[in-house]
Amino acid sequence: MEKTTPSSRPVRVLVADDEAMVRAGVRAILARDPHVEVVAEASDGHEAIALTRRHRPDVVLLDIQMPHLDGLTAVARLHRELTAVGVIMLTTFGQDEYVTRALEEGADGFLLKADDPRELLNGVRAVGAGGAYLSPRVAGRVIAGLRAHRAAHPHRSLERLTQREREVLAGLGAGLSNAEIASRLHLVEGTVKAHVSAVLGKLGARNRVEAAIAAYEAGLVPPRRG
Repeated sequence: MEKTTPSSRPVRVLVADDEAMVRAGVRAILARDPHVEVVAEASDGHEAIALTRRHRPDVVLLDIQMPHLDGLTAVARLHRELTAVGVIMLTTFGQDEYVTRALEEGADGFLLKADDPRELLNGVRAVGAGGAYLSPRVAGRVIAGLRAHRAAHPHRSLERLTQREREVLAGLGAGLSNAEIASRLHLVEGTVKAHVSAVLGKLGARNRVEAAIAAYEAGLVPPRRG
């Protein structure tokens, strides 16, 4: 099921963090945007999964270190069981191993609590629309790590993409949803969905985040500056 949010209603968000003060702060930031609505709060991973099943939000904001079930385990379960829900890790911990594992487990975004509050709003909007989003504080390191991995383990490259697929990849790199890419390229959304699947397959990318990173690496979109 494709991750899309109808434009006629707000992006519905679940906030999961074991600190009540953090949850309140996140809720206050999100309240600045009338097109974003917090529908539930959770204090641990188990509760986050249960409330996600109940409320079916568009976006789940997950802390990494929570009692009973940590955020990384929770995102893996959400990715398997509720594929229509976008997940953003919102954490204090920006170490490369956390970022890498979060993306491997299916996270659609990674933000730091130290980021500018505008990054939180930008990330929720992007993922709520079916896109992907990385904190500018970690995006550069992720791209550098991907370059090193590709240098050591060469694999399928952008040379296999058609011109149209490269244009779609640029849209993924900009964090656009399929609908937004379709509007930009004057295509129907179903055609864009097929191109996205082809791009992921040719690049060997597991999700839209990895495809977006490939777009940054290839220079198809300018890097965001933090």
